Amino acid sequence: QAQFVESGGGLVQTGGSLRLSCAVSERPYSSHVFGWYRQSPGKEREFVAAIRWSNGRTYYTDSVKGRFTISKDTASYTVYLQMNNLNAEDTAVYYCNRGTTPGDPGRYWGQGVQVTVSS
Repeated sequence: QAQFVESGGGLVQTGGSLRLSCAVSERPYSSHVFGWYRQSPGKEREFVAAIRWSNGRTYYTDSVKGRFTISKDTASYTVYLQMNNLNAEDTAVYYCNRGTTPGDPGRYWGQGVQVTVSS
């Protein structure tokens, strides 16, 4: 099974930026859609952004549009999430996932990476 290793989380002040990385252990297929999801304490895991491996088309939840950018590096099998203008509501554990439909996660998850935004 594929493995996903997230990195790049940390503590940042409101208005700051972070870039998350998701290293994928095996070559993705053209049908794959990679997504970032997040979960805050007491809340359900929610969709953040997704990208189609085949053509790079991107999808975002409304609350991050204009602030977050998802991208991929085909050569290194890595998916990124650039997060700008962060606020306290972005504090969560962020997870990488591979599926075939944007917003519909697949079976396997990475270990997650903590993002904490302080005011």
